[in-house]
Amino acid sequence: MSSYRSLLAAPGVARIIGAQLVARFPFGMLSLAFLLHIEQVTGSYGAAGLVLAATSIGQAIAGPLTSRWMGSWGMRKVLVTTLVVSVVVVSTIALVEMSVPLYMVLGFFAGISTPPIQPAVRTIYPKMVTSQQLTPLFSLDASAQEIIWVLGPVITTFVSTQVGTVWGIMLAVVIMVVGGIWFIASPEVGRVRIPRSRRKVGQVLAKPPVLLATVVGFLLIGACSAIEAGVVATFGHDGLEAGIVLAIFSVGSLAGGLALGHVPIGPWALARRMFVVFAGVALAALFLNAWWLAVTLFIAGIGIAPALAVLFAIVSSSVKFSDTAEAYGWVGTGQLIGAALGSAAAGFLIDESGPSGAFWAAIALALVGFVVPALGKRWHPDLRGRDASPLADTEPVPIQPS
Repeated sequence: MSSYRSLLAAPGVARIIGAQLVARFPFGMLSLAFLLHIEQVTGSYGAAGLVLAATSIGQAIAGPLTSRWMGSWGMRKVLVTTLVVSVVVVSTIALVEMSVPLYMVLGFFAGISTPPIQPAVRTIYPKMVTSQQLTPLFSLDASAQEIIWVLGPVITTFVSTQVGTVWGIMLAVVIMVVGGIWFIASPEVGRVRIPRSRRKVGQVLAKPPVLLATVVGFLLIGACSAIEAGVVATFGHDGLEAGIVLAIFSVGSLAGGLALGHVPIGPWALARRMFVVFAGVALAALFLNAWWLAVTLFIAGIGIAPALAVLFAIVSSSVKFSDTAEAYGWVGTGQLIGAALGSAAAGFLIDESGPSGAFWAAIALALVGFVVPALGKRWHPDLRGRDASPLADTEPVPIQPS
C-alpha cells in the first residue's frame, strides 16, 4: 500500500484519477438505468434490450473516432462537444415518454456522443509518472474503474427502485456534468497534446494485444452487466437485497485490484484472472439467494479489477504514443458495448426464463472471456521485468502549457 501512497503523492495524479472517475461514473450507471426505465415505461425487458442495443451501436462508432479527433482538434474541444450533446440526449430519454423506436434513436445518439474520457486519461498517464510507476497506476486505476462498473449500478438500483427511474437517469446526468467539467478543467488535459496518428482508423486493431484487450474487455464487462440485470430481476424493483449484493460484488473487485496490483504480468496473467471471474459466476448461478450470491460474486469480483489492469498494461506496452488514444478508444468501445449487450441479452433471457437466464448469459460470457486469452497466450506481452510505457514515436511530442 505504501507504493500506492507514493503514487498518489505524485503531482496531479490523485486529482486526475478523481476527476476521470467522477466524469466516467455515469457510464457505469446508464445501461442499467435505461434498462430499468424503459422496462417500467413499456413493461418489457426485451424492449429495453433493443434500446441498449441501439446505444451500443452508437458507442461502437464513437469510441475510436472521437479518440482520433482528440489528436486533430485537441482533447478539450472534443470532450466539451461530446459532453454537451450527451447531457441533452440522456436528459431527453429520462424526461420525455415516447415510443420504443424513438427511444432507440435517442439511445443511438447517447452512445455516439459518449465523451472519450477513458482514452484521454490513459494517454495522459504515461506523461505523469515514471515507467516503473505506470503498471501500479494502471492497477489503481482499474480498481477505480471497477467502482464505475459495479458500484455505479448499485447506486442506480437504489435510486431507481426507491425514488424512481427518471431520477436514476437524471442523477447520472448531474454527475456527468460535474465530473466532465472537473476533468476538462484539469491542467493535464490542456498540457498533453496527442500527436496525429499516421495510421488509418482501425489499423491499430491489427496489433494482436490491442485486439485481445478489446475482445476480453467486451466479454468481461458484458458478464458483469448480465450479472447486474440478473441480481435486480432476482430481488425485484423494490428489493434492497439487489443493492447489497452488488455492493459486495464491487468490494471483491476492489480487494482484488489492490491486492494483485504488483503481481508481475506474464503471458497467463489475463487467463488466470478471467478464470476467477468465471468460477465465481458459475457458482453464483447454483442458488439465487442473497447470502449465496454475496459470497460467490465476491469471489468473482476478485478477478475483475486485476484483469482490467492487465488489459491496460498490454495495450500501453504494444503501441506508439500517437496510437494510444485510438487503441484505448477501441478497448473502451468494447467495454461499453459489452455493458449494453450484456444487459440486453440478460433482459431477453429474463423475459424467457426468469432471473436464472441472466446468470447463464454471464456464465457464457465469462467462460469465453477465459478461453480467449488462454488460446491467445502468444499474443499476450510478457511484462515481467519490463515497464508498460508506450513505444516511442519517431518525432518529438510537444507539451503545451495549460
